Amino acid sequence: MARYIGPKSKIARKFGEPIFGSDRSFEKKNYPPGMHGVNKRRRKLSEYGTQLKEKQKAKYTYGILEKQFVNLFKKASSSKGVTGEVLLQLLESRLDNVVYRMNIAPTRSGARQLVTHNHITVNGEVVSIPSYTLRPGDIIGVREKSKSLEVIINSLEGKSLRYSWLEWDSSQLTGKFMNRPEREEIPENIKEQLIVELYSK
Repeated sequence: MARYIGPKSKIARKFGEPIFGSDRSFEKKNYPPGMHGVNKRRRKLSEYGTQLKEKQKAKYTYGILEKQFVNLFKKASSSKGVTGEVLLQLLESRLDNVVYRMNIAPTRSGARQLVTHNHITVNGEVVSIPSYTLRPGDIIGVREKSKSLEVIINSLEGKSLRYSWLEWDSSQLTGKFMNRPEREEIPENIKEQLIVELYSK
């Protein structure tokens, strides 16, 4: 499956924030990419350009492609509740995102790799689909044979769970997806209303 594997710092600089996590290169060059860098005069974005940029930021942040994003938006549109908030809740409910939120992997791309390589279970069964949508009550765990993986041990070391909608048992390396998070519980700096306006045209 196609995935963005290009320079991540360049993308982070484009959006003006470290959307892929801690980034030393971004901290050194916290200005837009390009040969003129910080001194280049940039035209003001149109309304459409602003909306498109916000959608792209959401896609890069959660590591998904256009077709998946459109399908999620359609699902959010047909669900009860505020479309933009439901969209973010669906993105947060993806298995790869929850593995990342539980600190099993240091990044979302790392979490996606753990899932596709059969290291993660849901309700005791191995699930290798990163886009798998979790339901309240689902138990996410590290496969027994994978509990000694250095990348997982290092990622979990010294970290505590920061989200009220998740539970974590460090002795068993299992967690529980309690419920979909409310908007104020989602830390990503995404203006979801701009995305809704883009697709509503």
